[in-house]
Amino acid sequence: MDPAPLAGVEVGLALPPESPLAMPVQSLGKVPTAAAPGPRPASLALRRVFVLGGASALTMLAAHEMYLVLDVGGVTLLEYLVLCLFVVLFAWISFAFTNALLGLPSLLRRTQEHLGIAPDGPLPALTARTAILLPVYNEEPARVLAGLEATCESLDATGAAAHFDVFILSDTTDPDVWIAEEAGFLDLRARRGDHRRLFYRRRPRNTGRKAGNIAEWVTRFGGAYESFLILDADSVMTGDCLVRLAAAMEANPSAGLIQTLPVIVGGRTLFARLQQFAGRLYGPLIAHGLASWSGPESNYWGHNAIIRTRAFAEGAGLPELKGPKPFGGHILSHDFIEAALMRRRGWGMHMLPWLEGSYEEGPPTLADLSVRDRRWCQGNLQHMAVLPARGLHPVSRLHLLTGIGSYLTAPLWLVMLLAGLATALQARFVPPDYFPAGFALFPSWPAQDPVRAVWVFVGTMAVLLLPKLFAFAALLASRASRQRFGGGVRAFAGMLGETLISGLLAPVTMFTQSVAVVGILAGRDGGWQPQRRDDDRIDAASIVRFFLPHTAAGWLLGAAALSISLPLFLWMTPVVLGLALAIPLVLWTGAARASLPALFHTPEEQSPPAVLLRTRQLRRASAVQAPSEAVAQLVAASELAAFHRAQLADGERRPGDYAPDRLIAAAKIADAPSLDAALGALTPRQKAAALGDFSALDALLALARQQNEPGRARGPTGKGQRAGTGGGGGVISNKNG
Repeated sequence: MDPAPLAGVEVGLALPPESPLAMPVQSLGKVPTAAAPGPRPASLALRRVFVLGGASALTMLAAHEMYLVLDVGGVTLLEYLVLCLFVVLFAWISFAFTNALLGLPSLLRRTQEHLGIAPDGPLPALTARTAILLPVYNEEPARVLAGLEATCESLDATGAAAHFDVFILSDTTDPDVWIAEEAGFLDLRARRGDHRRLFYRRRPRNTGRKAGNIAEWVTRFGGAYESFLILDADSVMTGDCLVRLAAAMEANPSAGLIQTLPVIVGGRTLFARLQQFAGRLYGPLIAHGLASWSGPESNYWGHNAIIRTRAFAEGAGLPELKGPKPFGGHILSHDFIEAALMRRRGWGMHMLPWLEGSYEEGPPTLADLSVRDRRWCQGNLQHMAVLPARGLHPVSRLHLLTGIGSYLTAPLWLVMLLAGLATALQARFVPPDYFPAGFALFPSWPAQDPVRAVWVFVGTMAVLLLPKLFAFAALLASRASRQRFGGGVRAFAGMLGETLISGLLAPVTMFTQSVAVVGILAGRDGGWQPQRRDDDRIDAASIVRFFLPHTAAGWLLGAAALSISLPLFLWMTPVVLGLALAIPLVLWTGAARASLPALFHTPEEQSPPAVLLRTRQLRRASAVQAPSEAVAQLVAASELAAFHRAQLADGERRPGDYAPDRLIAAAKIADAPSLDAALGALTPRQKAAALGDFSALDALLALARQQNEPGRARGPTGKGQRAGTGGGGGVISNKNG
């Protein structure tokens, strides 16, 4: 990195003075003392009765009709299995239907106000301090910091920036990315002049992953802030949204968390544009319904939300789950659990779906979504161990159940398809036993009612698809909304296209999630991999390998259905086609091009908000690319090297420290004749350990200087200098602030 932008940077202000706040680990077996709950709408109970009672009534009606379909001369064991699975899956979609139906009146009311905050009008004045936290884990620094800088500039424009401090909280393990983060931070701070409001901290060990990252900040610095706002690596928010969230938290002492509805933006691939179109058209309806019946027991989605620091500290300390992975250990999907534990303490969990200015990005391909889904699947299945926790609010338990159900429904759907196919195969190839052993007044005729089956199918499709029509009707009700989507005709065409393509991709997702669930239940830990956010490349070979089992399953299902009858094959065509064509579908929808440019327009594409335009401008200006090699970065910028040394909290080995990566790295560097040889011998973990050790770091820098001066013989510094001898460009004290 060019050292010029770093000139004059003070290296000792990476972090502010510490303000510790206790964050005890919560017990799942004891009920803690809870504060009195805050005010709640008088009609909240009726809304919950409507959603849950309505879904139950629809499910009972559908179960009765499906039983009549199967009960023609008796119900076989396989048919009972199909019936049970149908009831469970229909209950799932009917719950989504009544949620959307409840959200429609709320969405149609264009003027909203909740928690004393309106979506427009003058910005409220702030008195308390809020921290903006950006946790990062092996992300591309230039890309992430562009979104953060645009958010900060938007906040500057409100005049309320003095009430906010920004913390970049790194859990990065990749050594090259680590140094690039530090360089990007120094560069950003130098350009903005935010030496006392923009901070950076990297943890040497990412214990507890993201939840542990946030908890460590709370215990060190949380006492100085009334609340903190969580961003994700791809989050962008307007200053207007940030100020209104902070004001809502100040105005409502019983509120512990306020969640926004992040809008997906920035997609270029067809898959990403499908996701952002669906989220923009249907998402507000779903969120309004969820907020309407959840009330102060709403949920938390992990980012783009503001949290009261005291509420989080006293109620959200996550315990480690007992047993081995994948169910034991640190909780992966921490957000649902943190919301449930804070609500158990009496704090209100609120959602503001109408508050605009909250943005995020989606995965560019279905393959990238599958990688992220695998981690989320494991995290949500872990919630089964938290469900019995004492003292949780019933609505909090319902949120946990919906998270679990969002993944368990995939294998249930697959089993129902297979059971239905087995029933048809049995009727086709196994001779029926019309007169089973034992006394019977009538023969046992294996048959179904085809006419009633058609009506059950039509009713199921109506419950599944009507929420989309509700969202479209809400769009048509507002001329401004129609214009923001490019007109009603274009929005309707986009809805049809999205429904068709998503219908083909749905069986692929079903199969992927089913495999993930089976693997997790079998005890396989999925780990924690960083997400791919750019769409400039697609690895066709890995796509073929990953989705080859889907393709084989599609061809087998198609062959089995066709062997029974052509009508059955045609009936199963959407599932068979989606699976059989999985590879070309994923490649087509994941290519980085303007696919179907006339469709899937969103308001943010029609009229991009200033903060998103600024983000794109900053990313283009930074010429985003993979970070360069860490030692080369440190050698190129002496003040970066000095800053890096100043942040090492444990850079000197102490008696009793036998960390293998650190010791092996030091030995390999000492034995290496050149920098290239040393870097070639180090694993990424060992290289990161070396960059965190004064002696090993000095030895690497000495090798780099020797390599840059070919005539210079390797001296004693090749074995590593003592800590603090200035190998990074000067004597720098080991302090963070």
